[in-house]
Amino acid sequence: MSSIKIRSIEYKDNEAIALVIRSVLLEMGVPKIGTAYEDESLDKMYETYSNDNQMYFVLEEEGKIVGGAGIAPLKNEDITICELQKMYFLSEARGKGVGFMMINTCLDFAKEQGFLKCYLETMPYMTAARKLYKKVGFQDLEKPVGNTGHYSCQAWMIKDL
Repeated sequence: MSSIKIRSIEYKDNEAIALVIRSVLLEMGVPKIGTAYEDESLDKMYETYSNDNQMYFVLEEEGKIVGGAGIAPLKNEDITICELQKMYFLSEARGKGVGFMMINTCLDFAKEQGFLKCYLETMPYMTAARKLYKKVGFQDLEKPVGNTGHYSCQAWMIKDL
């Protein structure tokens, strides 16, 4: 691996991570409506994740932001459940084990915050991501939990921390 670093998001990363997320969503054919693509927070990720109990991490490779993922309390749900949010990587970062590193960074943070479960939403055809989620212990759910506003996501998973 070249110089890959996972770190907390900084204000200067807002534009780069928004571009990464939107690029990956378009590449994957994810609908723009009812998904993270239309989230208002996408252009101000640093500010969005600057509250207690939540954090967004960026993946930096040789000084360039190539991905990221975050943890935040799951909206409209028990305070012991967090959500893995906006985990996306440019194609150049995939296949290097960074997804495993990133998800474990996020889950470690979630445990430190006292969350007992972690929830996520994805698309059924994102097979590589779903394989990773299952590898770290996420299990499929039959219906969504909480109210993320991402009604176009049709695959839901949860993990005990």
